[in-house]
Amino acid sequence: MPAALPPAVPAVPAVPTHPHANPSACPNCFARLASPQPRFCPACGQETRIRPPTLGEFIQQFGGAYFSTEGALWRTLKLLLLQPGELTRQYLAGRRKHYVLPLRLYLTISLVTLLLVRIVGGAVQVELTPELPTQRLRDGKANLIIFGNAGLKDGVFFCERLPTWVCARLKRRIDREPAALAEEMTQFQDRYVSHLGGAMFVALPAFALWLRLVYRNRRMRYTEHLVFALHVHAFWFFAMALTLPGQLWLTLPAALAVPWYTLAAMRRVYGGQRWPRLLRAGVVSMLYGLTLTVVMSGLGIWLFLS
Repeated sequence: MPAALPPAVPAVPAVPTHPHANPSACPNCFARLASPQPRFCPACGQETRIRPPTLGEFIQQFGGAYFSTEGALWRTLKLLLLQPGELTRQYLAGRRKHYVLPLRLYLTISLVTLLLVRIVGGAVQVELTPELPTQRLRDGKANLIIFGNAGLKDGVFFCERLPTWVCARLKRRIDREPAALAEEMTQFQDRYVSHLGGAMFVALPAFALWLRLVYRNRRMRYTEHLVFALHVHAFWFFAMALTLPGQLWLTLPAALAVPWYTLAAMRRVYGGQRWPRLLRAGVVSMLYGLTLTVVMSGLGIWLFLS
């Protein structure tokens, strides 16, 4: 008995490629269109007449979906800034459709803030390498790195408590004309800031890890702590942006808002009594401070040696 033939696949209606043509089928889902042709496909809802968009339509589509007063970004920012921890609660409760996703929100705010830092300057001061005018190098007062001790003393290079290969690289770097070294150091902060976003993206998961450590009794998944970490860091970058103008009336409230906001967000998301929460916050702050020290110092040494 001959094998049964597979069912015939229905032919896909031909769709005109000319942008101004009237197709007989939807260009998106290939559903046949009635006559007269509707403006939107009854099957998938896409427009039936496809044409190249104008520049104004491009801007309208982008702004309408992302920056409109009723859009997801403003709705998300309002919740993020005015109700600490509520955005995390909404996400963990499954109400996500009307808000920007945590990772996208963090990347948006952090990238905009770091871009402003590069344009305006003033918020991030790199202490890893001080300014190195020629006279200071000749006097041997320049200490070049945080970990260990290295620099010039009375015109002689010294390196202590550091690996041999690091000392050798540093000596080759320092053993140059003072003017050339000073010029290189003036560019160091720009390079440092340009890599700061990547360094924070590496350090941020550690914050979620320390939260999971101190809140083991909550039986929450690591990714749930990571959502909280993304939202909190997004606020921290927003606060950093407020310090860029260098005005005390903005810088002081922004600095005070960071610990207050973090504690308020922890109370709303994790609950618990005040003193245990303060103790947990202190442990997380200590561990995360050590993490940031290692990551940021490592970034500075890597940039100096590369």
